[in-house]
Amino acid sequence: MQGLCAGAHFRHALLQARHGETPFRHWSLHDALPARLADAVVALPFAPPPVADTAGRRETNNATRLFVSEANRARYPACAALAEAFQDEATTALIGDMCDTDLTGCFLRIEYCQDQGGFWLEPHTDIGAKRFTMLIYLSQHADAETWGTDLLDATHTLVARAQASFNAGLIFIPGPTTWHGFSPRPITGTRRSLIVNYVTQDWRSRHELAYPDAPVA
Repeated sequence: MQGLCAGAHFRHALLQARHGETPFRHWSLHDALPARLADAVVALPFAPPPVADTAGRRETNNATRLFVSEANRARYPACAALAEAFQDEATTALIGDMCDTDLTGCFLRIEYCQDQGGFWLEPHTDIGAKRFTMLIYLSQHADAETWGTDLLDATHTLVARAQASFNAGLIFIPGPTTWHGFSPRPITGTRRSLIVNYVTQDWRSRHELAYPDAPVA
């Protein structure tokens, strides 16, 4: 499972991405990962964590969150391939050019989410140490297309919803207007997704980083 091949595949998807400006600048992707890698991520032997309530925030359940960490890179080829693809200098250079953001000195952080019934996220903006946010949706349930991220205006009113079919993606550059969330709605099955961030050196939770000692070029 070649990380560099996955990187080339993602770069092609990024070049084909649909650009939107409402309610804030974002990009919509399809076929974000090679099919073999997307399937391998879904097959990872991680059971959905038991979560009673998120209180609208992922950090409410920090102890049960899953990351493409150093340990998981070493143990699972799918995690290694993901990390290699998004650590790749060609990938970070293209992201920087297309999305007009400087990732120099940032660190790769990939979270694997498995959300179930009762999950929701309050409106938030991802500002702070995050320089880039991408979600890749990996749910295969019949209703999964409706499980996309809500894109909100400054009044937290729903303007658009990301299309969440299998292997589709959403990118935005965090800023003061990038309000988004996940309003309560039925989830029958498991809502799987990857959250890919590049974060600054100020990120304190180093165990969450794919390469905690190696910033991207």
